[in-house]
Amino acid sequence: MIVIKTKEEIARMREAGKILAACHQEIAQRIKPGVTTQEIDQFAEQFILKHGATPEQKGYHGYQYATCASVNDVVCHGFPGKYELKDGDIVTIDMVVNLNGWLADSAWSYGVGNISQQARHLLDVTKKSLFLGIEQAVDGNRLGDISHAIQVYAESEGLSVVRDFTGHGIGQEMHEDPYVPHFGPAGKGPRLKEGMVITIEPMLNTGKFHTKVDEDGWTARTRDGSLSAQYEHTIAITADGPVILTEL
Repeated sequence: MIVIKTKEEIARMREAGKILAACHQEIAQRIKPGVTTQEIDQFAEQFILKHGATPEQKGYHGYQYATCASVNDVVCHGFPGKYELKDGDIVTIDMVVNLNGWLADSAWSYGVGNISQQARHLLDVTKKSLFLGIEQAVDGNRLGDISHAIQVYAESEGLSVVRDFTGHGIGQEMHEDPYVPHFGPAGKGPRLKEGMVITIEPMLNTGKFHTKVDEDGWTARTRDGSLSAQYEHTIAITADGPVILTEL
């Protein structure tokens, strides 16, 4: 069941989103060679707590961290740890902030030091695909209009779209209906309505779209070892068009 939010509830999610966006802004200044993903995770948790919120991912189905930190061929759900970021890496930091029971979710990919032209192309196209999807998140459109816009652009740029992980509805629960694929035909799926809040979070690969999950049961990687990137915003469907809740 798709939960429709009131304007007041969306405003509460927006406040959570501001904390999340500010945290990403600070993280961007800390991404550099020699920094461990564990240090980034610890900073994010302290930042969120300092602002009166909590990291929703910590404890979710036994997950032990405030963030996911996915490096290079890791598509999503990577564990923060002792790995020191190296010049040329790309890393995606994904987190969910809970402020007084209302959630906001956003992931951002970062280049570490001097990255390759291939990695830069991946980051640029993935980010643009997110915003092309957001443009379709308007009252009256179909969910597939978002999916199709992302897939067509990504594939026109020589990248593949991950199938195994999708966006989702969000509110007081991290994962609500509907699920939001980033591939598929236009004009299909549920009709978008004012008051819906969803995440749009395309994951694109430089190789094929297939993924595999490590023995830890969480860490998802590209099956062919190619690079992967992700950008995600939480979006409210309003009468005036899509509103990004996870930016300052």
